[in-house]
Amino acid sequence: MNKDKVLTNIFECGVVAVIRMNDRQRIKNVIEAINSGGIKCIEVTMTVPRAIEMIEELRATMSIDIILGAGTVTDIETAKRVIKSGAEFVVSPVLNTDIIAVCQEQNIVSIPGCYTPTEIFTCWKAGADLIKIFPARNLGPKYLKDIAGPFPQIKMIPTGGITIENAGEWISAGAVAVGIGSELLDKNAIKEARYEVLTDRAKTLVKNVYQAKHSSII
Repeated sequence: MNKDKVLTNIFECGVVAVIRMNDRQRIKNVIEAINSGGIKCIEVTMTVPRAIEMIEELRATMSIDIILGAGTVTDIETAKRVIKSGAEFVVSPVLNTDIIAVCQEQNIVSIPGCYTPTEIFTCWKAGADLIKIFPARNLGPKYLKDIAGPFPQIKMIPTGGITIENAGEWISAGAVAVGIGSELLDKNAIKEARYEVLTDRAKTLVKNVYQAKHSSII
């Protein structure tokens, strides 16, 4: 899938599910479950054991409709490796302009992590496609709305502290999508292989985001 289509899918879905699990055997089941609930943008973090091999395996075996990306990428060598493995977007917890440059060269969506207005603007000027506001937990939706005032052209994805219940607030504040991990992926349900719970949670999340995107109340 080309870069424009990847971005379109992220905007339309409004959710990037962050997979940060140690149990590699269950990851595919988890992804299939939340995909059934309407989430198609999946970020596999580099904290997953043998994450790069996992991305390559998932890309070869899962539906082509799933947008698969790599998270917690902090250096250019890892960025090159995940892109080669099939990652369609690259997410970082920090601002690293070298990673942005690698993504530009490979025509891959880059989503660096930023916190302050200066970092956000610097990141955008360096050519990032989207800005990950991280950690968003202590900032709140009002911060995003304040940032969107002087920077309406910058597309932002808050991550860290996003819940199924408050995701719509972030969208209403100006986020194009939200990144969500543990709040979506119920650990007990995964442990007990009750994947239908994940599907239901994904459906609720997607519904809340959809309603916020199409609400006339800003």
